[in-house]
Amino acid sequence: MILRPDQRLKLDDTNDNLFYNYPRFVTHVDEGFIKQLTDIYRQRLKPNTRILDMMSSWVSHLPPEMQFSHVEGHGLNAEELARNPQLNHYFVQNLNDNPQLPLPDGDFDAVLNCVSVQYIQYPEAAFSEIHRILKPGGVAIMSFSNRMFYQKAIQAWRDGTEDSRVELVKSYFASVPGFSTPEVIVHKSTMPNILQWLGAPGGDPFYAVIAYRTQAK
Repeated sequence: MILRPDQRLKLDDTNDNLFYNYPRFVTHVDEGFIKQLTDIYRQRLKPNTRILDMMSSWVSHLPPEMQFSHVEGHGLNAEELARNPQLNHYFVQNLNDNPQLPLPDGDFDAVLNCVSVQYIQYPEAAFSEIHRILKPGGVAIMSFSNRMFYQKAIQAWRDGTEDSRVELVKSYFASVPGFSTPEVIVHKSTMPNILQWLGAPGGDPFYAVIAYRTQAK
């Protein structure tokens, strides 16, 4: 196991369903972050493929000019997911209660997670499920910044630095046999911390950890 029991703890230990019971129609990162993420999707995703947007919301940041054969959404708020125009279908499930995804083996070309990996309490199980549902050669893209719902992030994330959080996500991939060595894309912010915290444009650092399901033998 990667995490000790205490590292999985949240300051707000009430069920996550309660916290996400009401919709939040906001973006949790700035436009600079979103542009970088959409550019990575443009480079790494292929048209006419099947995508899972894990822990999604009312926006997915997929390139608007790309057409996919199916985009499945997952999250904790049905109202947010219903508002997302890029989803073909969605389901609501709390991964911290039940990490097993109701999806077939090897059915997706890509699994995406935008600014939500910090809330996963059992990443070993969740990343095993990501591997299971990916096709051989399929890609998983985990993106995050330094923002979070502090009370809902796990202790290992709260206590970490931005660099150690990258290493943490890399270790999640490494815990599952059959993922490629993770690739890291980093664009750190040069803006003073106080301006980042105030939400100044261009202030959000950008991190992406990317790995592929290795080809079947």
